[in-house]
Amino acid sequence: MLIFLIGFMGTGKTHWGKRWSARYGFDFIDLDDAIELSEEKTIAAIFKTSGETYFREKEAAALRSMALLKNTIIACGGGTPCFHDNIDWMNDHGTTIYLETNPTVLSQRLTAEIQKRPLIKDVPVEKLQVYIEALLQERITYYQKAKHTFSTEQLESNSLDELLNRTN
Repeated sequence: MLIFLIGFMGTGKTHWGKRWSARYGFDFIDLDDAIELSEEKTIAAIFKTSGETYFREKEAAALRSMALLKNTIIACGGGTPCFHDNIDWMNDHGTTIYLETNPTVLSQRLTAEIQKRPLIKDVPVEKLQVYIEALLQERITYYQKAKHTFSTEQLESNSLDELLNRTN
């Protein structure tokens, strides 16, 4: 089983992916980490030197390279589902879970990480929530194509129990 965690940056995809993979005995992959490893650059450096288009192409290729994995949870970047028909590919190859988080919470979480996030590094802190709300509106139709939606306000270590029981 492949599980793809999708959602806006700062929703906790990596956090929950690591917790759930440990709980259920799955492997865990952070897609951004995999790209950084293969490119030998940080995501921020890739954006700066090669641009977003290049990054999105590498992201789609990295995602598709995981098609044959089993019992793996993959934390995708916030924009992953929105490019190169990635959401449809993920739905065809595994189970997608949208981790939904309130924009106010996202703004609070991301304020401390602005410099590490290429898409928000130039956004003034006082305008961050408005920017998040606008970008979330652009992406929501992709996120809502996920097979399942979990509100991050209600997540627990055993949140996948019902889902995994239904598929076994």
